[in-house]
Amino acid sequence: MPRIASRMDNVPPYVFARVNKKIAEREAATGEKVINLGIGSPDLPTPQWIVDILTEASQNPLNHRYPNYAGMPAFREGVAHYYQQRFGVAIDPKTEVVPLIGSKEGLAHATQAWAGQGDVVLVPDPGYPTYTFAAHLVDAEPYFVPLDADNNWLPRLDDIPVDVLKRATLIWANYPNNPVGAVASLDELAALVDWCRQHDLWLAFDNPYCDLTYDGFIAPSILEIPGAKDVAVEFNSLSKTYNMAGWRVGMAVGNPVALEALSRVKSNVDTGIPNAIQLASAAALTGDQSWLQDRNAIYSARRDILVAGLNAAGFEADRPKATLYVWARTPADWADDEYAMYALDKAGVWLTPGREYGRHGEGYVRASLAVPEADMREAVRRLKALELTAVVAK
Repeated sequence: MPRIASRMDNVPPYVFARVNKKIAEREAATGEKVINLGIGSPDLPTPQWIVDILTEASQNPLNHRYPNYAGMPAFREGVAHYYQQRFGVAIDPKTEVVPLIGSKEGLAHATQAWAGQGDVVLVPDPGYPTYTFAAHLVDAEPYFVPLDADNNWLPRLDDIPVDVLKRATLIWANYPNNPVGAVASLDELAALVDWCRQHDLWLAFDNPYCDLTYDGFIAPSILEIPGAKDVAVEFNSLSKTYNMAGWRVGMAVGNPVALEALSRVKSNVDTGIPNAIQLASAAALTGDQSWLQDRNAIYSARRDILVAGLNAAGFEADRPKATLYVWARTPADWADDEYAMYALDKAGVWLTPGREYGRHGEGYVRASLAVPEADMREAVRRLKALELTAVVAK
């Protein structure tokens, strides 16, 4: 039989692909709906006015052809408008924007453009799994930079060994953070930019949750830091901000040299975002943004229900200032993966084990806010009832 590439030994099926099978099996066996708090797929609809623009654009036969590899000028200009209005950052739409088919593919393709065999990619732990698996796919070595509550979930850069830094080509950073919900100040981000400049590293800043914020917090862009474009590329997405996860639209912005390399990779492996979707996305980026406050209020209310419920069920959970997630320490004596499977089996609630995001995520679970309030209340009711029997089960 022909061989599979050895690098695939380090690339398991994506966690949510594995979990969906378990959830389906549990629902088939019990007839009970599983409340899935594992994945951050917005359940609220895309605003109708954006959908209407897509509908109209899809009727134009010119939009049925292959899209331009570089993206439509209207979309790139929409991204530049958004960055100017939202962050006060000037972006050249011709050289400092690369459209992405959702930011996830951009993360993987960027690693392909900026790292290779023998290089080191600095990955936060816990962190988004794609950072790690993208490194494996180009035969680079991921080096895990621990994040922990004692340091406010910020990387301890001075602890990275010198020999590792000599081989490193890029570092991933993600604030507001998935999975832990932590945020970073402009001063903290400025220190990261300076460190990357000092060590001649690309800074890949993953920022798709910048518009999902609560309690008055306003998330920054890394590009607000003076001189950040010397080393940084920011990845962003319409998935979370505009409830457009299924549309698969994102963007990379920042250093033009890094983006040109990313664009070369992408032009050889995909043909871009469909034109009709680009036009509707440009309208989303440049249109009325006031509705986001009401949307975030819905998430904020769910967050408060979830945090209170988890704490009542024996977890230790804080109220995040941003993202779609609550990061919670599991009840005493429970491993995170064991509790997750127990809650799925006995309560019909799925929580993602923290270890899925790295070794330093062990002992935590991630719970999503992307379920209706009624389901959220039912989930915490089930978990509180489950907690009462947990000692017996153990």
